[in-house]
Amino acid sequence: MSLCFADPFDISLEFETIRALADARFVDFLVLLALGMDANRNYEHYLREDADKVDKFLGSKSWRERWATAQWDAVKFTRFLADEFTKSMASLGYIPPPHYTMKEVRSHEKNLALYRLALFSRNPRAYKFWGQVLKYSTDQKTLFD
Repeated sequence: MSLCFADPFDISLEFETIRALADARFVDFLVLLALGMDANRNYEHYLREDADKVDKFLGSKSWRERWATAQWDAVKFTRFLADEFTKSMASLGYIPPPHYTMKEVRSHEKNLALYRLALFSRNPRAYKFWGQVLKYSTDQKTLFD
């Protein structure tokens, strides 16, 4: 069993990379979902028909149709992407984690949501360990206080 920590600086992580790793071995993923610091900031750009970054991130070209529906339910774009990414992971056999287990990290200065850390595993035991991590984690804002 392996653990892959995917730590992109934006949503440039391509789902096909995750698929290739998941097909090759039994691997859990801890993924930095750069939803606030990238997807939210570049919302208008990513909605353009010629933009394919979200397509690659989710491994789907049909997300815009689902987003149009989600907007009617007042779903935030960042929440929508987190849920869609979770569905993509579930399509590979990963147990879908509840949204509240995706650890949100916020900026120190303006208290804005930057990203979420999300665990994806095919084994329920991994989520027990992750629950302990969340239980005892702190909202560290700087590296050296």
